[in-house]
Amino acid sequence: MPKLIPKETIKKIKLLRQHGYSLPEIKKEVKASHGSVFRHIQGVKILPKYWKEWHGKQGGSIKRMKRNEKLAEERAKKAIFSLSNKEKMIFLSALYWGEGNKKDFNLINSDPDLIKVFINGLASLFNVKKDDLKISIRIFEDLNKSECLKFWSTITGVPVNKFVRVNILKGGKKGKLNHGMCRVRVKKGGDLLKYVIAIKKRLVELF
Repeated sequence: MPKLIPKETIKKIKLLRQHGYSLPEIKKEVKASHGSVFRHIQGVKILPKYWKEWHGKQGGSIKRMKRNEKLAEERAKKAIFSLSNKEKMIFLSALYWGEGNKKDFNLINSDPDLIKVFINGLASLFNVKKDDLKISIRIFEDLNKSECLKFWSTITGVPVNKFVRVNILKGGKKGKLNHGMCRVRVKKGGDLLKYVIAIKKRLVELF
């Protein structure tokens, strides 16, 4: 249950917001929590004469966010300079653990980076050829079918004419599914499924 704050503090929060104060600035000024301030500035309009100052703060926030993202990327590159095959295998196993089917070797997802990493990992670690892949997609009926096919063909490296199925779902696009979902199935992948599950079990033992 949210902590109640005095009416005078709520009044001050709204007044500061009207005068173009940012959320962190208001938190510091009234010594309230992020959630409390956020809750009480909803719907409070900034007075026109403070808009220019407010807009400048917004620009600074975006620049700060981009700078922090850049710093995070640099830290990540220093922390993970390269990956051994064993580390890639562990990652692929964890990926399949979270997203893959447990009955036959296939995985479905809407994230193109995830699909690309999965397919590249299959090729480099387990020598799975493109001809061994059975690609199908699921899209909503309001999406452009040909654009979605072209998109997933680029991501998977498999020609559109090699796709085994396109399932068109009724209704509109949900959330961020701009190109639908892609399913990657490996032909005769039973032994590979057993191996990946065995890696997962070994990881559980070690943890």
